[in-house]
Amino acid sequence: MAKEPLKNSLRIALAQLNPIVGDVEGNEAKARAARAEAARLGADIVMYSELFLAGYPAEDLVLKPAFQDACRLALTRLAKETADGGPAMLVGLPWKEYENLYNAYALLDGGEIASIRFKADLPNYGVFDEKRIFDAGELAGPVSFRGVRLGLPICEDIWGEEVVECLAETGAEILLVPNGSPYWRGKTEERFNIAAARVTESGLPLVYLNAVGGQDELVFDGASFVLNADSSLACQLPAFRETVALTVWERQGERWACIEAPKETIEEGQEADYAACVLGLRDYVEKNRFPGVVLGLSGGVDSALCATMAVDALGASRVHAIMMPYRYTSADSLTDAADCANSLGIRYDILPIAEAVEGFETILQPLFAGRPRDITEENLQSRTRGTLLMSVSNKLGSMVVTTGNKSEMSVGYATLYGDMNGGFNPIKDIYKLEVFALCTLRNQWKPTGALGPDGAVIPQRIITKPPSAELRENQKDEDSLPPYPILDDILECLVEHEMRISDIVAKGHDVETVKKIERLLAIAEYKRRQSAPGVKVTRKNFGRDRRYPIVNRFRDDGRPALKIEESAPGLKPRQAVVDV
Repeated sequence: MAKEPLKNSLRIALAQLNPIVGDVEGNEAKARAARAEAARLGADIVMYSELFLAGYPAEDLVLKPAFQDACRLALTRLAKETADGGPAMLVGLPWKEYENLYNAYALLDGGEIASIRFKADLPNYGVFDEKRIFDAGELAGPVSFRGVRLGLPICEDIWGEEVVECLAETGAEILLVPNGSPYWRGKTEERFNIAAARVTESGLPLVYLNAVGGQDELVFDGASFVLNADSSLACQLPAFRETVALTVWERQGERWACIEAPKETIEEGQEADYAACVLGLRDYVEKNRFPGVVLGLSGGVDSALCATMAVDALGASRVHAIMMPYRYTSADSLTDAADCANSLGIRYDILPIAEAVEGFETILQPLFAGRPRDITEENLQSRTRGTLLMSVSNKLGSMVVTTGNKSEMSVGYATLYGDMNGGFNPIKDIYKLEVFALCTLRNQWKPTGALGPDGAVIPQRIITKPPSAELRENQKDEDSLPPYPILDDILECLVEHEMRISDIVAKGHDVETVKKIERLLAIAEYKRRQSAPGVKVTRKNFGRDRRYPIVNRFRDDGRPALKIEESAPGLKPRQAVVDV
């Protein structure tokens, strides 16, 4: 058989797109449109993100034979279209092979499925459950594409050394890595470090193509990039936005180099957190086909930030704010809520709740007679508001936006069937101090593509006044909770870092305060299980990341860490003895 001629140039299009889980035909159409754009750019091949036809993560949906069939038929149709001599395609999908189900990446060229590779390293930590649904593929060499040997490691395959080492040893020349890599704070640097390590070890250039868009609690931030063989950054695509971009490659001696590609500036830090919340909310609303959203606007900082995010995500015409005052609602709150709504240009209604709250109290009076007023009556206010918002949602079709922050969700400072009602919470993974910071940030900056107004949109008094639920006279959050700088630091230690109480106390916190917060965190688990989904921003969110039992009697008693000797005499390797 004649040897393929050596190819000295290659034009690879990167389709950083926003697929919808389960919308196989829609994702197929997106792939087709991106290929047309790639052809216009003069590309030889266009690559798509991990499991593109299915959407990621499709979870147990990929176990349905009918869904597997739909993905395979879509792939077959796309393969046939490559007979036109245009760009080849690299497309991800679930692939059934006899009794095994794989996370696969297929090369489509010349009117057929030319090659296919299966993901070997299946992640099974944090938000990932791939070992539950997929079988691991065997280590495999590169695929041949028009005289170039392409290595196709899939996402997690580059987080260890073995898969890339195999590809390098079997002759790969370029690593093309499709990803479904969700955003969390600091993820960009983590990805770069992993990719650079594989480039350094293999001596091969690497294309890191990521999906973009929201899927339930996860947000995929895109931010795809290319590293040349010397680990220099050759391409950077935007974060949080779709794009089809061309990268131009040239063979330089024994190596390939990306010599032409876009280099965008991407959001980082708080800007990235804000953009992730907006994209997550937008896609949850759009992909579930809600006409708009409704939320309670209290005059407080949390609801003001959520309203602003909603306008940035959907536009002012699709956001409806409702103030629901009671006797404890201050005049300042009424003014601040109205000013915020006016700044955002959204519909704003006032529905007083006194008649409903007092009606409930009248109904309950025979059962509560002789008992003092307590948090029960406070919660009636919150539950009345929740009922009203859900009624508006039922009648008008808008989704209720839940507005509780991570500090509140952590310690249960929220009312079931009250302020916890709703369909989605954009700030569920944002601590209270970060809420203040994001409000200040948004008054100074607006993300690319945001639909809200420029400039300061959240009244300054909302940011500076002491937080209060306003469920009783002169109430302040700090009546029930430690000051937020203390509370948030303790919570981050307990939630994100799983620290011992003794270690948190060693940082300078009061031991009784830490024990109280640890107890509140534990007993609020039953509430969090019933809370609305929300955007994942931190490394450990409530939901997919942190899975604690509701029935749980363990409490950290604050003792110092035990001394563990790893190599005690007479024990087998990896066993340990505890020195009590």
